[in-house]
Amino acid sequence: MLVRALILIVAVCVLCRWGLGKWPWEYLRSVPVRQQAIERARNLLGVNAAATRDDVISAHRRLTALVHPDRGGTTAAMQEANAARDLLLANLPAAPLPPDEGNGSDQSRD
Repeated sequence: MLVRALILIVAVCVLCRWGLGKWPWEYLRSVPVRQQAIERARNLLGVNAAATRDDVISAHRRLTALVHPDRGGTTAAMQEANAARDLLLANLPAAPLPPDEGNGSDQSRD
């Protein structure tokens, strides 16, 4: 009886991995705190994971227009909006720098 239960558990685990792409125990892990903070910042600003720098900045401007203390918002809401912007901008992939055409580094000097 114990052998059948063990075989059943193994079969369920393999089917879960095959059907859902994760082992069953991977669903028990919590999401890292930093990832939770990034998701919360995206939700606050209303941007998705593929948002660019300009998307984040324009979403921040829209939000700060609503929550700025001079417009009836609170300081805490403004600080949260700024922290969300800073976190998302810090986690953007680094954009490649455009080649500097005027530096003359690829030209030989006589």
